[in-house]
Amino acid sequence: MIDLKWIVLAIAVLMYALVIAKQDKKVIFTSIAALLVILLGIVFPGAIFTSASAESGRLYALTHAFSSLVNWNVLMIYVGSMTIAALFLYSKVPAKIADWIVKVSPSTGIAIVLILAMTGIISIFVENVATVLVMAPIALSLCKKLKMNPTMFMVGLAVMSNLEGTATLVGDPPSMIFASYAGYTFNDFFIHQGKLSVFFVVQTGLLAGCVFFYAVFARLREKTEVEGEPIISTVPAILLLSLIFGLAAISFIPKEIPFLSGSFVMILGICGILWFLFAQKKSKSETWELIKGLDWETIAFLIGIFVVVGAISETGLLKDFADFLARITGGSKIAGFLLVLAVSILISGFVDNVPYIIVMLPVAGNMADSLGIHPELYLFALLIGSCLGGNLTPFGASANVVAMGIVKKEGYPMTFGKWLKFGGTFTLITTAAAAIVLWVLWA
Repeated sequence: MIDLKWIVLAIAVLMYALVIAKQDKKVIFTSIAALLVILLGIVFPGAIFTSASAESGRLYALTHAFSSLVNWNVLMIYVGSMTIAALFLYSKVPAKIADWIVKVSPSTGIAIVLILAMTGIISIFVENVATVLVMAPIALSLCKKLKMNPTMFMVGLAVMSNLEGTATLVGDPPSMIFASYAGYTFNDFFIHQGKLSVFFVVQTGLLAGCVFFYAVFARLREKTEVEGEPIISTVPAILLLSLIFGLAAISFIPKEIPFLSGSFVMILGICGILWFLFAQKKSKSETWELIKGLDWETIAFLIGIFVVVGAISETGLLKDFADFLARITGGSKIAGFLLVLAVSILISGFVDNVPYIIVMLPVAGNMADSLGIHPELYLFALLIGSCLGGNLTPFGASANVVAMGIVKKEGYPMTFGKWLKFGGTFTLITTAAAAIVLWVLWA
């Protein structure tokens, strides 16, 4: 039998290089790479997809790629939660909460810290870029009244939204991918095997981030007011709460029905679209614009990545890499922990964390198995490092790019060095706090 694992690896490496070089064409590159892998599987049955048998036939590669390697449950959760998040922002509920925070806070400095904390909490359930966009007008309004440079506030919105995306199953694609790999339910993000899980580890980072921002904004002791906007409707907020509690309830089902959680979230999303169309009396074109504005590019990107990384895994390459990392750490649990964390932070500061985490989850899991330790120790380190690492540079996450664009438009261009000084400090503080708690809980 022909050993094609090195050809598959070469395809993957080339794909990643092109994705890094040309972010705007990443879907094209991942789709072509997935197609090449499937074609190789058809031409050489059993050489890549080792689960194939002699009776499987040449089309097994195609059916296996789209039935087993692509996680449709994760994709349905992502589409449904994106829809509800878009409607939640449309409802003006987040902006209303922020207005109330400013009103009841004893000083502007504390109000800013609370708004940043709220930004993080919203981004647990809402896509990070959308969270930044809905909170930006509030931040800019405050800064204009105080005649203050909005740069630090806007950077704060971006880094806090990136931080909390890791906390729950519906927070960000990396969390959904992690849940798929580890078999985690919604509730497992809170309590797993009787221990506090990743949600509480991330909240340690949130608290550390709030302390950091209090040190930055504490000098603003005067109080100010902002003009509030009326709430359009509470229906999207009800849908969002239904999503949260519904996924929590599904987690208690001993043997989950295939696609149950994904179907549930998709149905909620469809209900939201119907509400937007009929109850809000929107035209078909306005409804179509809402649907079209969802992040479909990430869905297509994920499908290609699932296929390519699934093929790499089935060839045994990821296990080989895990064994190599276990050897260079000399069998030391803490050395492996720090290696996974540090590498994840550095790579995610420059590279999209979705393909990185898909590749590295089985590697981290195999490393933990090689050392005979809780896999959560390394898997959580990977998840936290890859998500918080996006705060390291101005282009480490899409929310960062959006924040930079907003402050530039306001006449305060952000340099790489300035971001690195601020974002890098924030990343080190929040990651260190989360890592210490993770080690105490799971080591």
